[in-house]
Amino acid sequence: MKSLIAPISSLLGGVALLLLGHGLLNTLLTLRGVAEGYSTGMIGLLMSGYFAGFLIGTWLAPSLIRRIGHIRTFAFYAALAAVAVLVHVLIVNPWVWLALRVLYGVSLVTLYMVIESWLNAQVSGEKRGQVFALYMAVNLGALAAAQQLLSLDTPMNFTLFALAAILNSSALMPITLTRQAQPALPDMPATDLLQLARIAPLPLMAAGISGLTLGGFWGLAPVYASQVGFDAAGVGLLMSITILGGAVLQWPIGLFSDKHDRRVVLLWVVAIAAVLALVITPILSGSLLLGLMFLWGGLAFSIYSIAVAQMVDQLHPDEILSGSSGLLLANGFGAAFGPVVAGGLMHLFGHIALPLFFAVSLGILAIYSFWRPRRVVDLVTEPHGHFTPMLRTSHTVLELMPDTPEVEATAAPANEAEMVDEHPVAQEEPMPPRTGTL
Repeated sequence: MKSLIAPISSLLGGVALLLLGHGLLNTLLTLRGVAEGYSTGMIGLLMSGYFAGFLIGTWLAPSLIRRIGHIRTFAFYAALAAVAVLVHVLIVNPWVWLALRVLYGVSLVTLYMVIESWLNAQVSGEKRGQVFALYMAVNLGALAAAQQLLSLDTPMNFTLFALAAILNSSALMPITLTRQAQPALPDMPATDLLQLARIAPLPLMAAGISGLTLGGFWGLAPVYASQVGFDAAGVGLLMSITILGGAVLQWPIGLFSDKHDRRVVLLWVVAIAAVLALVITPILSGSLLLGLMFLWGGLAFSIYSIAVAQMVDQLHPDEILSGSSGLLLANGFGAAFGPVVAGGLMHLFGHIALPLFFAVSLGILAIYSFWRPRRVVDLVTEPHGHFTPMLRTSHTVLELMPDTPEVEATAAPANEAEMVDEHPVAQEEPMPPRTGTL
C-alpha cells in the first residue's frame, strides 16, 4: 500500500484539502442563507448554480489546461475559488451569490480535472482500480469530515468562510510541490446520449435520478435539518452521518450486485430508499432520524455506482469510456435541477417536501426499473462489470475506473525515431458498434 500511495500522496493531499473547504462551504452557505431569510426556493437556485458551473467548466477546462499547463491552471482556479468564497461574506446578496456559485462550480471541476488527469498518468494496469477506490474514499472522507467544522463558529461570522478559503488555498501547496511530470490531457470520446439511451436506458435514467436526488440532498438537506430543530453542529452531524452511510454501505451493496442480477438489485435499492424517505417524513429529530439517514445515504449514494456497473454490463469495451461520460453528463444535469425543484417544493410545503421529493423521485426510478426489464432484452458483455463506489467528479476520473480500457500514453518516447518494429503484430478488427438493444 505504501508503494501505491507514495507517488500520489501530494495529489491525494491536495484533493483532501480542497474537499474539506468545499464540503464546509456548501453546507455553510445554506445555513447562512437560512439565517439571512432567503426562501428555500432561492437557496435551491443558489445550490443549482454550483452544478451549472460544474457543467460549464467541463467544457471550458480542457483548453485552458492544454494552453497553460496543470500547475498554472490549478493555481489560477484555486485562487479564484478562494476569492469566490470570501466575496460571499463580503457581499451578502442572493444574486451575487448565484454568480459566485457558478464561478465556484467552474473552478472546482477544473481543479478536479487537473488532479484526476495527473492520477491517470501515474497509474496503469491492475493498480487503476486500487487508486480509483482510494481516491473515492478520500473524497467521501473529506466531505464527511468537513461537516464537523461547522461547530467551530456560527455561520453569521466570518470565521468559517475564512476557514473554507484557507483550505481551498492550502490545496495549492501539495500540488505545486509535486515532482511528478505534468501529463498530457487526453481527449474524451464523443458522447451520444441518444445512442446511450437506446443501448442502456436504465443506467442512463438511474444516473439522472441519482443526480436529481443527491443534488437536492447536498443543496437542501441543511435547510431541512435546521427547520426540524437541529443547530449548526447538529446539521453537520446529520450531513456527516448520511455521507458516512454512503461510504460504508456501498461496499456490501456493490458486492451483492456483482453476484446477482444487477437490475433487480437496483430495483430493490431504489425501492427501499424511496420507502425510507417516506418513513423519514414525519420524524423531526433524534437518533432515529440520524439512523434512518445513515441507511438512506448508503442506498442513495449507491445508485450512481450501480448504474455505472450496469452500463459496463451492456456495452462493448470500446464504448465504455464514452458511455461513462454520458452517465456523468446525465447525473450532472439531474444535480443542477434537483436543488431548484426541491427548494421550490419546500418553499410551498415546508420541510416535509424534501423527503417526499426523495421518495417520489426514487419511486419513479423504481417503477421504471421494474418495467424496463420486461420490455427489453439486454445484450450483456462478458466478463461482467464490477461495482466500484464512486462520486460524480470530472470526466477525467473515468479513465481510472477498473472496467474501462486503459488509454495509451500520448507522449512518445524520446528515442522514438530510432525505434523500429521488426515484428509487427496484426491488429484485431474492432468490434462492431452497437445500434441498440433487442
